[in-house]
Amino acid sequence: MLSIASSELIQIFRNRLVLITSFIIPVAICVFFVRQHETFATILSLGYIAAIVMFTAAAFGLYATAVTTLASRRQNLFLKRLRSTAVDDAGILAGLLLPVVVLALVQMTAILTALAVVAGGPANVVLLVVAVLATLAMMIGLALATAGLTNSPEHAQVTTLPVTVGVIAVATWVGVSGTEDLTLLKRLLPGGSATELTMNAWNGGVAVTESLALLAPTLGWVVVAVALATRLFRWEPRR
Repeated sequence: MLSIASSELIQIFRNRLVLITSFIIPVAICVFFVRQHETFATILSLGYIAAIVMFTAAAFGLYATAVTTLASRRQNLFLKRLRSTAVDDAGILAGLLLPVVVLALVQMTAILTALAVVAGGPANVVLLVVAVLATLAMMIGLALATAGLTNSPEHAQVTTLPVTVGVIAVATWVGVSGTEDLTLLKRLLPGGSATELTMNAWNGGVAVTESLALLAPTLGWVVVAVALATRLFRWEPRR
């Protein structure tokens, strides 16, 4: 698995499209929000900025990159060749996705740390870590499911748009309007409960037990995404 991961990391840094999607776009957006934290904090809250930063990195840096990677490796038959080795299916996927996950986690950590330095840290660091890990798990599951519908790296630019735009839109909706109205709908949409959990972790003022209950919808999306991936994911190109 580690040999696959190291090889994949080299390929990521050689691919300009992946570099732009994984690093330049999310970092530029995140830096903008961090630099404008005073304006957004006055109108909304620092928790909202943290949630948007988290989902921007997760959507572009993790989700879109993972789908593009898996589609590319399927198209050039690399996935098929890997299945002829001693590594099992789970190990193959873990090796291919590990570099993307680690890079996304590093991005999130760096940007959230920068936000904490310039604007003040979160009220509950542990709860924030839980929110980040739950979000990563959800986006990985969605990436595996979407990869099953993606024929090529170029096609990934289309197939990833609904989820990429959707989770950021939901995070913005929840962050701006709160969950006092349409509470159930906002929490059940992908990214809604994770956004609320992130805001609670950063802003404080909400009981930990109440915040941890927000993990259920996010983990529910993980289960749904994995079930879809099991049905949709393909190891070889369509004939």
